Amino acid sequence: MTIKNVPLQNWKSQFYSSIIDSPLEAFLGDFFALINEWDGSKLHAEAKKWEKQVSALPGPEFGNLRIDDTLYIESTSVSENDKKRITSILKQFMPWRKGPFSFFDIFIDTEWRSDWKWQRVSPHVGNLSNQRVLDVGCGSGYHLFRMLEQGASQVIGIDPTLLFFYQFHCVKRYAQELNVHYLPIGIEDMPETHGFDTVFSMGVLYHRLDPLAFLKQLKSQIAKNGHLVLETLVVEGDENTVLLPTERYAQMRNVYFLPSIPAMLRWLDKLGFKNARLVDDCITSCEEQRSTEWMTNMSLSDFLDPTDASKTIEGYSAPRRATFIAQVSR
Repeated sequence: MTIKNVPLQNWKSQFYSSIIDSPLEAFLGDFFALINEWDGSKLHAEAKKWEKQVSALPGPEFGNLRIDDTLYIESTSVSENDKKRITSILKQFMPWRKGPFSFFDIFIDTEWRSDWKWQRVSPHVGNLSNQRVLDVGCGSGYHLFRMLEQGASQVIGIDPTLLFFYQFHCVKRYAQELNVHYLPIGIEDMPETHGFDTVFSMGVLYHRLDPLAFLKQLKSQIAKNGHLVLETLVVEGDENTVLLPTERYAQMRNVYFLPSIPAMLRWLDKLGFKNARLVDDCITSCEEQRSTEWMTNMSLSDFLDPTDASKTIEGYSAPRRATFIAQVSR
């Protein structure tokens, strides 16, 4: 096979077209102002390299996306020499944190087993048939494709992290016809659309300096009778218990508020969410989050007390994640 460079598809025009004749069309001008002049190379020194690497992957005609616990890009026409070149290209996008993926039988064992999280969350979400879905802090976009698999008619992910944006496009390159889009912006940039049937936010709340303001921003995206699916770090305690780490939590600097489960439910109630409930609660294991060949930095095992895995290296309770579902009624 001769691999020719195929430029990154025009993701902006694809997104604009996708919201025509939907409630989001009313905000077309807002989205145009947000992304039409967006240029990753002005935001990150590696952006031009990443875009070239996406373009250097085999063209869309050489692969097809199959969605399963692993997202597979499959082809019968990729030689072993091709695979070596593709592996070299994909290594340029390290660290790969959320997945897993398989490109032409090249398995990307990501830091997180994101499929495990989806297995815990998806039964409670149910059928997303014909829903418009927003994923806030979507990372590499792994879950966007799982949401589409679960029946969503349109899935939009937002995350300002440029590496994740280009990792997503490594996959989307082989699924251009799917109504799944990634906008490299934060929730604070989004117009208040009230246009999504379900809004997901998994692993973001504790990174926000003002968690209640963040919850309000999420609510402003949810349509009448729509739902919020929120996953966050939590701690033991009553409705008044919230941990504010002194400096770091599990070696992360940008962790601010970790509520107890009753406190989280109280926050949701105070902000006007209805029928808020806990649907999953589990300790994060070193099998679910770990260093791999594709994420060679330190990971969870390095952030726990070496003599007591129930505590972080700083002495706090080890990471425990809870998922909540709440409704918006207007």
